[in-house]
Amino acid sequence: MSSSIAAIHVAKKQLGLDDDTYRAKLARITGKSSAKEMTEAERQQVLTVFRNEGFAPARAARRADGRQKLTGKYAKKLQALWIAAWNLGIVRDRDDKALVAFVKRQTGIDHTRFLVFADDANRAIEALKSWTRREAGVSYGNTNGYEWLAADGAKVAWAQWRILTPGAGLIVRKGFDSEVLRLTGATMLQAVTGKGWQAVMNRFGEQIRKQKVSANRPEPAT
Repeated sequence: MSSSIAAIHVAKKQLGLDDDTYRAKLARITGKSSAKEMTEAERQQVLTVFRNEGFAPARAARRADGRQKLTGKYAKKLQALWIAAWNLGIVRDRDDKALVAFVKRQTGIDHTRFLVFADDANRAIEALKSWTRREAGVSYGNTNGYEWLAADGAKVAWAQWRILTPGAGLIVRKGFDSEVLRLTGATMLQAVTGKGWQAVMNRFGEQIRKQKVSANRPEPAT
């Protein structure tokens, strides 16, 4: 779905148009009752009419440093997966612009704020999950019978630990439990909160990136 089609659907919802009124309005403006059947110029014509009738696209929120915040129904989910991939050493650039570019490659939609349908968003979400599963062994959707692995943050942290500690396994976790409890202050893995797992992922991510830098550093000349 193009960004202009997504914007038209957002306008439909914002203006409170039911399906019959919406399609009748499209037909009056362009002669076509479906945005998908329109040319890009016709879609822009529809958006111009909708703006004149009160449609106001959401202004991008900004952080304290002036950078835009990601917006949209699925933005937080996508950003969480993107930062997880960065902490796994898979993504090189954690910046939101890199994520937006990834979303556009997967969906053809220009920005997360235009992701209004689950099937469009799921293409990007599942692509990120598949990437981290393939490259880092993150077991999304699988707890292997361990209650503490139910949280996605736990799955990512465990995959990170296996990168940092080759040979670690679920039965013999080679210090994973004690390090997680030290970083979070929890008394057992099942008690670690989402915020706690995020702190663990961030810390392990720092270690993974340092490890990659050391591995790529050239040997000194002799």
